[in-house]
Amino acid sequence: MVRPSFAELYMPKLVTVLREGYGLAALRADAMAGLTVAIVALPLSMAIAIASGATPERGLFTAIIGGFLISALGGSRFQVGGPAGAFIVLVASAVDRHGIDGVVLATMMAGVFLALAGLLRLGTFIKFIPYPVTVGFTAGIAVIIFASQLKDLLGLRLDGKEPAAFVAKVETLARSLDTINPAAVALSLLTIGLIVGTKKLRPHWPGMLIAVAVAAIATFAFALPVETIGSRFGGIPSLLPSPQLPAFSLEKVQAVLPDAVAFALLGAIESLLSAVVADGMTGRRHRSNCELLAQGAANVGASLFGGLPATGTIARTATNVRAGARGPIAGMMHAAFLLLFMLLAAPLFAYVPLAALAGVLVVVAWNMAEKYEFITLLRTSRGDAVVLLATFLLTVFRDLTEGIVVGFALGAVLFIRRMAGATGIEAMADRPDAADPRAPYDPKLATDEEVVVYRLSGAFFFGTASILNAVLDRIADQHKALVVDFSAVPFVDSTAANAIAAIARKAGRHKVRVFVTGATPAVRHALLAAGARRPQVRYRRHIEDAVVEARSV
Repeated sequence: MVRPSFAELYMPKLVTVLREGYGLAALRADAMAGLTVAIVALPLSMAIAIASGATPERGLFTAIIGGFLISALGGSRFQVGGPAGAFIVLVASAVDRHGIDGVVLATMMAGVFLALAGLLRLGTFIKFIPYPVTVGFTAGIAVIIFASQLKDLLGLRLDGKEPAAFVAKVETLARSLDTINPAAVALSLLTIGLIVGTKKLRPHWPGMLIAVAVAAIATFAFALPVETIGSRFGGIPSLLPSPQLPAFSLEKVQAVLPDAVAFALLGAIESLLSAVVADGMTGRRHRSNCELLAQGAANVGASLFGGLPATGTIARTATNVRAGARGPIAGMMHAAFLLLFMLLAAPLFAYVPLAALAGVLVVVAWNMAEKYEFITLLRTSRGDAVVLLATFLLTVFRDLTEGIVVGFALGAVLFIRRMAGATGIEAMADRPDAADPRAPYDPKLATDEEVVVYRLSGAFFFGTASILNAVLDRIADQHKALVVDFSAVPFVDSTAANAIAAIARKAGRHKVRVFVTGATPAVRHALLAAGARRPQVRYRRHIEDAVVEARSV
């Protein structure tokens, strides 16, 4: 097998597209796609930043800088990056504990970790996260996002700071229901109604931007008593800040290290899932390690401008594909258009009501919940349901990282259990059809008093080694020869290989010869490495060869 070259692993798709030939028609298509995505990303970036406990312009800085670098350096033709709703939970918690300076530092550290993951070629391993874990933490994030928007959605006034923990947050909001602002509720419902209605009646129109614009106009025209970006944050600057390193100290690094690891883990999962979705929509294939390297550069770049964690986002990437993008330049144009919007229209953003942005995130939470997949997993498999619910409940009531780790561990245990159940051992006399598929069954091969023939099937690994070892060990000293057929074993790990070697050593002490038949080169190599070699073990291609040799002595 030829190992891919460095260029094949890390060459950005932008270079690939330009080498293939890039003309005016492709530029025009990418410009239109980039404009479409920018219109979607404008209100979304501000809403995500506010929900994360940051100021709205930090969301725009993340989308502009991070989004540009993700598209320019990434391993996907269609990936569009920026702040993601999935990060709201983690970022809000980090802001609460370390302040915005701590989040910026954690973002830079996460970028370094992501780049290292790409250079270490770990991108191919991210996809091994079980599907129930992905659905579980995504649904959990959706619930937390919805809860985080209730304050602005209803226009509630709290006596103190809104708690970050889910249960405490809900209890605090419930005690403040007597402060509901009817105007805020009306704007929230108007925003949600316009987004949903536009999607059904005019799916190609920018429903989120239209809804936010209408809500802002209504707020200004009727002087509605609701909070706006201007009243809470004092507006948005019209220029990007000068790049600077985040506040740095050894104590601060140690304090935000867990958050940086969580940012990197979620960023890797989210970006590679988004790239896979884009591959499915276009028939293309992304470079996962190159994508992680780009995500690392994007997070370091965003942190230099005071931005939040950046990652590839499924919704904006899918919008990019549906809008007719030809390559990464569409994502770069999306960042350029966002910068242009900020330069020209920043003063207008001050009139945007927070209730409208809360309505936008409620729609985002509803769409990201994967409700059908959640119900399907609950119905189809008890094991998958346990993994799903554990991940979901831990994400909501404990911590996102804890939910992913526990869900992954439960998924791994479930997989081991299923693999162990699919592994078997049987005497040839019990199953004539289980004979070596490369040779017709011979009744003379059946188990007798001198030679016993057993066939293994399925993966032979630590989860099954003890069970199969117990069976083989009982008969290893009762016959003249033991033949173990591996023709239906695709894989042997070191634990199982050492078990076979131990059986062979015991059989040798009792003058019982052991034959291994049908082993693939990889399986044979694993057995030899564990010590299953001559004189205790002899390897033959077919069962017949081993039986004839065993009976001839």
